[in-house]
Amino acid sequence: MDEQTASDPRPRSAVSTGVGLVGLAGFALFYLAVRITHWDAPWVPIAGLAACAVPMIAWSLAVDRVHRNPSTGIDWDGPPRSWADALDTGLVKLAGLWTTWGLIACVYAVGRWYWANGYLYAMHVMAAALVPMVLLSIPYVLWLDRRLVDREDGAWAFGQWLLAGGRNVDPALYPKIANHLRSWAIKGFFSAFMFSTLPGNWTNAIDIDPWAIRGNVIPLSEGLIGLMFLIDVSLGTVGYILTLRPLDSHIRSGNPYAQAWMAALICYPPFILMNQGGPLDYGEGQLGWARALADHPVLQPLFGIVLVSLTGAYAWATVAFGLRFSNLTNRGILTHGPYRVTKHPAYVAKNIFWWFASLPMLTTTGLTSDAVRNCCILAAINGVYYWRARTEEKHLSADPAYVAYAGWMARHAPLPRLLRAIGSMRRAPAAVAAE
Repeated sequence: MDEQTASDPRPRSAVSTGVGLVGLAGFALFYLAVRITHWDAPWVPIAGLAACAVPMIAWSLAVDRVHRNPSTGIDWDGPPRSWADALDTGLVKLAGLWTTWGLIACVYAVGRWYWANGYLYAMHVMAAALVPMVLLSIPYVLWLDRRLVDREDGAWAFGQWLLAGGRNVDPALYPKIANHLRSWAIKGFFSAFMFSTLPGNWTNAIDIDPWAIRGNVIPLSEGLIGLMFLIDVSLGTVGYILTLRPLDSHIRSGNPYAQAWMAALICYPPFILMNQGGPLDYGEGQLGWARALADHPVLQPLFGIVLVSLTGAYAWATVAFGLRFSNLTNRGILTHGPYRVTKHPAYVAKNIFWWFASLPMLTTTGLTSDAVRNCCILAAINGVYYWRARTEEKHLSADPAYVAYAGWMARHAPLPRLLRAIGSMRRAPAAVAAE
C-alpha cells in the first residue's frame, strides 16, 4: 500500500473476501467428487448449489457475523415481540408474499419460453420447491417479525393493500409496494434464467480432459472456459436464492429506472437481441479464434490462456459477491477483489472476451463488408453494457456507501490514475517551455 492509499483508505466492503472463497472451495470439492464418481443425474446442479451455499452461510454467520450488522434491520438484543403480536403483522406479510409468488407463477405459466429448452428444467425445480417454500415461509416470517426494527416492510405494505382492496391505503405505502414488486420481479426473472443454464454448464465443464493439451489446446481451453462459467452461474444462482435479512443479503432496493431494465433485459431471453439471428448477432460468417488460429501453433495457446483468464476474471467478479449476486439491485456495496480495479469487472472481462473469442474482423466469406458489419455490431453490444453500467451507477448513487466507493475509485483505480499520469506528462513539456 502506497502512502496516498494509506491516507485515503478504501471504503469497507459489504462482503468479506472469505465468504466467496469458502463458497468456491465448497464448489471445487463437489466438482471433483462429480468427476471422480461420474455422477450424472438431474439433482447434480442443485447439489452443486448447496455445496456453494452451505459454507458461505456458515462463514457469514460464524466468522463475519453478518446477522449482527445494523443493515439487517434486526434487533437481536431487545426482548422479542410476542408470537401473538407477530401473528397480526405476519399474516398480512404472508398474504403479500404468497400473492407475489402467485403472480410470478402466473408469468411462468403464461410465458411459452418457460416450458421449452433449459427453462423446462428451471420450472421443474421451482415446482418442486413451491410447497416447501410456502410451508417454511410461515415460521420464518413470524420468527423474523418478532425482532424486526421496522415491521412495515414491502411484503406487509402489499398485504395491506390487498386486504384493503386497494382503497383508502396510506400513500406512504406505495413506494414500499413498488420496491417489493420490483425486487421480486428481478428475483423471479433472473432466478429462472440462472436455473435454466445450470445443466448445460455442468455438461460443458464436466467433460474437461486435462490431457487434451498434448494434442490440441482448444478442447482444454473450451473446457476451462466452461468451468469458469459454471462457477459463475452456480454462485450467482445461490445469490438470487438467498435474499435473507439474517444473512444481511436482502435486497435493499430494486433499480427503479426503466432504462436500466431495458438495458438489462435485452441481454437475456426471451428479450435478448444478441442471439443467433437477432438484431445484435455479430456471429454471421464468423471464423472464431479456434479456426482462425488453426495454423498458428504459438498464437493459439496464447489466445487460449487469454480467454481462460478473462472468464476467470468474470467468475471472480461473481465469487466476490458471496451470497449477494444479483442484477438490478443494491444488496450492499462491494469494494474488494476485482472491484478494487474497476467498478464493473464482469462487464469489462466479458466484453474483451467476446472480441478475442470471435475475432469479428475475420470471416468465412472474406468480405470486408461482413467484417465491418460484425465489428460494428459487437461495438454496439459493448455500448449496451456501458449503458447498463451507467444505469446501475445511477441507481447505486442513492447509497452514500457507493458514493464513497466511487470517489475512492476515481482517485485510486488503475485507469483514472493512468489518465492522470498521461495528463501530467503532457503538461510537463509545456511547463518547461514556459520557463
